[in-house]
Amino acid sequence: MVQVAQAAVRQGVEVYLYLIDEGVKGFTDMRFTRLLDGGVKMSVCAYGCQQHGVSTQQVDPRVSLSGLVVLSSIIDACDRFLAFT
Repeated sequence: MVQVAQAAVRQGVEVYLYLIDEGVKGFTDMRFTRLLDGGVKMSVCAYGCQQHGVSTQQVDPRVSLSGLVVLSSIIDACDRFLAFT
């Protein structure tokens, strides 16, 4: 997923990454931080963090803690949507 996002950014594609369910466990991983540095817009499911015991105390200010309404809006507005499960 990280490599796909990096390749898209290199091609000038605007990339939105939404981490949900088990995916929230890794949002502090340096690979995701590098994506943020490259311009990827990242949202993390706040409810998923709560359910999986993931602390949101020191979230990078470039990361949006949000709900599924944001994911729905991203899907509605995008040209392409990829899901990794």
